[in-house]
Amino acid sequence: MKTRILILLALGISTMGFSQKDEIKEAEKALKDGDAAAAKTALEGAASTIDAADEKLQAQYYAVKGNVYSDLAKKGDATAFQPAIEAYNKVISVEEASGKSKYTSVAKEKLSQMTADLVNAAVEDNNNQKFSEAAEKLYMGYKLSPQDTIYLYYAASSAVNGQNYEKALDYYNELKEVGYDGSGVTYTAVNIETGETETMDKSTRDLYVKANTHKDPKEEKSPSKKPEIVKNIALIYQQLGDNEKALAAYAAARAENPEDVNLVLGEANLHYTLGDKDKFKEMMAQASEMAPDNPDLLYNIGVINMEQGNLEDARDAYKKALAIDPGYINALLNLSTTYVNEGNGLIDEMNALGSSKADIAKYDELKEKKDSLFKEGAGVLESALKTNPDNESILTQLKNIYGALGDTENFMRIKKLLGE
Repeated sequence: MKTRILILLALGISTMGFSQKDEIKEAEKALKDGDAAAAKTALEGAASTIDAADEKLQAQYYAVKGNVYSDLAKKGDATAFQPAIEAYNKVISVEEASGKSKYTSVAKEKLSQMTADLVNAAVEDNNNQKFSEAAEKLYMGYKLSPQDTIYLYYAASSAVNGQNYEKALDYYNELKEVGYDGSGVTYTAVNIETGETETMDKSTRDLYVKANTHKDPKEEKSPSKKPEIVKNIALIYQQLGDNEKALAAYAAARAENPEDVNLVLGEANLHYTLGDKDKFKEMMAQASEMAPDNPDLLYNIGVINMEQGNLEDARDAYKKALAIDPGYINALLNLSTTYVNEGNGLIDEMNALGSSKADIAKYDELKEKKDSLFKEGAGVLESALKTNPDNESILTQLKNIYGALGDTENFMRIKKLLGE
């Protein structure tokens, strides 16, 4: 009786093996015919028992499965990338364990190709503003090719663009852990025949220049991205409301790049958010000292002060920026806005007044002050208009101010300049 049971069991295993082979062959045929969906269905029949098969059959099965899902991924099924990667990796691990390598080289080649497919798909996703999907694909590309840390960097950037801050934070922290630097040298030369500047590796560039097919060899160094990474970590922690970690990250970022005044501005803004106005003022003063002749810095100081309602300080910063660069359009617009915002701040007070003689007198006083502030804001833009007569932003803001003032003549004049 025992012998009979063993024979029956052996026959069962043998039948199962034949069944798996048939299903794999069916999948291979369907894939060859271009029907990846049918191939996938055929493989599903062998999925539950394949791990009990011998290593040779397992390797064949996972090689075909990788090919099937790779084909599906190429045809636009983004969910197929991961199963394909897992299948090819399984081929490699099975054959390593068995000491054979019939499918390993092909699997490795396919994984390399899949890295390129993932990156290309991510580029398309980014172009279509599918930033979260792009981030996931770039991260998979990085995991497939860990030496290409640039993919992890781009994954973080895509996650930020998709406002997936938690995921971006994971990626940035991983970049920090692996010591990603991102600096390098770009080698270029001008193709004499086409006149176009081409980028290539140094040895190829030097060879082409020597062969007189290219000229004007140049080398451009790109700075380290470490400061940007630690700064973004700080900004994301702040965005997520984890202020303690944000402060620690700002400290790390400033240690990494002590000359970055924007880090000082970011930390100053955080201190203001936390209610520490003394620290805020101290750091804003520090930022001003770091780059007193930098109009962009002064503009940013103005922006932060304006966001915090410190209109006089904002106004002072914008005026300093304009003293350095009189044509700084955004500084001109924001300087004008400080007057408009101050005027708007009086409206609630005006609306809260009653109808008594004293209230009416107070209302007239506040209205006169409001209108005076609006006119001062308009004056800033009218001056800017002399050197920027076609600037739509200046014209639009002027139109809005004159509309609020009820100045029909100037309102219509600006509308005409806008072509409305």
